[in-house]
Amino acid sequence: MTEYAGEIPIAETSLTNYFCQQLNIHAERLQPPPHADTRWYIGNLLDRLGRSEQLFTYDQGQMTLRPLALLYSDAVEAHNERQRCLLLQNLGDMALFLGALFPERWARKGIGKDYFVGMGGGAYDYLADNARSNNHIFAELAKTFTRMLELVANACSKKQQMSAEEILALYQRWLKSHDPVIESQLRSLGIELSGSERLQ
Repeated sequence: MTEYAGEIPIAETSLTNYFCQQLNIHAERLQPPPHADTRWYIGNLLDRLGRSEQLFTYDQGQMTLRPLALLYSDAVEAHNERQRCLLLQNLGDMALFLGALFPERWARKGIGKDYFVGMGGGAYDYLADNARSNNHIFAELAKTFTRMLELVANACSKKQQMSAEEILALYQRWLKSHDPVIESQLRSLGIELSGSERLQ
């Protein structure tokens, strides 16, 4: 590319790089922080599933999300090990993406964090033993899936203006669930939770 006098060069970056930067910032708060390979994998995952054609499937003339339970069923019925691993990787990735970014949407349907942890953690655990590559990444994702949900939620959150009613509703949900993702959201709004409030 030719540079003209007075032009400011534009730094090219990708959505993957953006997500990796955010993950690296928030990973510093975790002890121990996730492995760099794992953060890079999650950055790629967020970039990929952020595109509707990767997230949704086309079924009976409309775009829809394939339920995680059906993805699991597909993996169980896979014809060979390679296909099973690909399906379980998709299941793990979808569970991490949906569980971290849309917990309130699923909670309204009665689907809690444990569902995503079970589905995603189980899928990654199988991959840690059976995948052809990235076994160390899958092992870490399986072992720390709950922490990864929190990491992704924090890395992808943006501070939003919330009404007092919305903040109170968020606080009430946290009192019932003690969900670390909701706790982090409250802290980002400047709400400090005392030690007694944090006891379950």
